[in-house]
Amino acid sequence: MSRVAANGIELEYQSLGDPAAPTILLIMGLGMQLVSWPEAFCDALVARGFRVIRFDNRDSGLSTHIRARRRPGLLRTIVGSALGLPPRVPYTLADMADDSAGLLDALGIARAHIVGASMGGMIAQLMAVRHPEKVLSLTSIMSSSGHPRLSRPKLHAMRALLSRPAEPGNPDSVVEHLIGVFGVIGSPGFPIEREQLRRQIAAGVGRAWHPAGTVNQLLAVIASGDRRRLLKRIDAPTLVLHGDADPLVPLAAGRDTARHIRGAQLQVIAGMGHDLAPGVQAILVDAIARHCSAAASPT
Repeated sequence: MSRVAANGIELEYQSLGDPAAPTILLIMGLGMQLVSWPEAFCDALVARGFRVIRFDNRDSGLSTHIRARRRPGLLRTIVGSALGLPPRVPYTLADMADDSAGLLDALGIARAHIVGASMGGMIAQLMAVRHPEKVLSLTSIMSSSGHPRLSRPKLHAMRALLSRPAEPGNPDSVVEHLIGVFGVIGSPGFPIEREQLRRQIAAGVGRAWHPAGTVNQLLAVIASGDRRRLLKRIDAPTLVLHGDADPLVPLAAGRDTARHIRGAQLQVIAGMGHDLAPGVQAILVDAIARHCSAAASPT
């Protein structure tokens, strides 16, 4: 793994595959790290002929942590966003989209296929709006348009997301907490063995655990609001992937995303929740590889 300066911060990244191959840039979601893109998933995309770059967003993993002097509460940010007031948050999703574009610049990559999951899908959408010249194609996974009504999670999923470990300073407690969260938001149609999930989560927690950064990212999501009008400006070939069992970002949000991007294709995955469970990865890889290949060779 390596580290580069981009957009005024430093981003930790990993490049996999042939540097001369078409690039897929993977953008992860809220509080997640580059290792949250499973190795098997990345290796499968490399085997399909792509260079794969995964990285830590600002405020996650080993990338720059933003230390804000003053940070508004979640409720205040939600109310202000609903009233159309200018957000007073450490940064917005637009800044994170500029980070992603800056990473490509730092690596000397002129254009790439952009793939984002959850919050990463929102960032990818904004990258396609703000930096269209860099985007060969867009894939938005388990994400939304920011529609305030259609993006509402189920109550039990939101409670799980906002809950805290019993002992925040104890890595074992953090791991158990995150196992519980993924037990709520994960894919019922693609169950993962508990010990495998524990190993994956423990590896991430051992690498980095930065809950303050997750709060900053959540504020960025809330403050960035409704993107529907912006999505109409996207020209990149777009694929929207969404599970029909997602309790955190409902399928209606995925349908709405596809509806507002001209020519977007929607693929609904039965039994998929809000994770990248091993059983669903082959479906995602096939869909992404076919979409990227078609975008690179339009008929």
